[in-house]
Amino acid sequence: MTTPFLSIIIPDHNEAARLPQSLKNVQKFIKQQEFDCEVLVVENASTDNTAELVERARSSFPELKMLHLDQAGKGNAIKTGMLAAIGAYRFMADVDFSMSVDQIKAFLPPDLPAPQVAIASREQPGSRRIGEPFYRHIIGRVFNLFVRVLVLPGLQDTQCGFKCFSAEAAEQIFPKQTLEGWSFDVEVLAIARSLGFAIVEVPITWTYQPGSRMSILKDSWKMFMDLLLIRANRRKGLYRDKTL
Repeated sequence: MTTPFLSIIIPDHNEAARLPQSLKNVQKFIKQQEFDCEVLVVENASTDNTAELVERARSSFPELKMLHLDQAGKGNAIKTGMLAAIGAYRFMADVDFSMSVDQIKAFLPPDLPAPQVAIASREQPGSRRIGEPFYRHIIGRVFNLFVRVLVLPGLQDTQCGFKCFSAEAAEQIFPKQTLEGWSFDVEVLAIARSLGFAIVEVPITWTYQPGSRMSILKDSWKMFMDLLLIRANRRKGLYRDKTL
């Protein structure tokens, strides 16, 4: 089997309303590239007709594949997709594509030479945020402050849902991932640093999309506790030497 240059991994939990247009945009992007691609939709515990929509799209979208998980959880879906993918580079994307598909090339050679871990940033010079409610921006910046103080100094935006990993990085990082909820991004990047992979923040144009399933009060507290767990795991050396 030919190794594709790029794998695009899309976690999907009850996203039947947004998925069809996103797949059309991804397919259009792929057709414009000179390199081979695969697209993995990781359907996790959906109760809508997501699976049916993907199967229908596959008839005219040969690069599209679907993985099914009985357990919900974005972190679990991303981990499964990253380890099932075979691309030389593996790009995780939110189904809403609040970052337009054409910006994926900024994470790949030759635009970004030999990236190991490249993460979308809404805070780097040259980035743009469009339509984001002020209160969500403030909450995000407060959480990032905790991330920088407790776990990942220097990284300005760990929570944007678009990240790219070389095959080598993905195959070393994701077997060590333990968190399945909203904090998995921070853990994955903490593992990457513990293993010595370079992390680059790529400025993007990001457009706010309503419909987030995150509960500000409940999930924010859980994410803070997860940061303490990640810091403890890192200090114990659990991310360096063995698969958890």
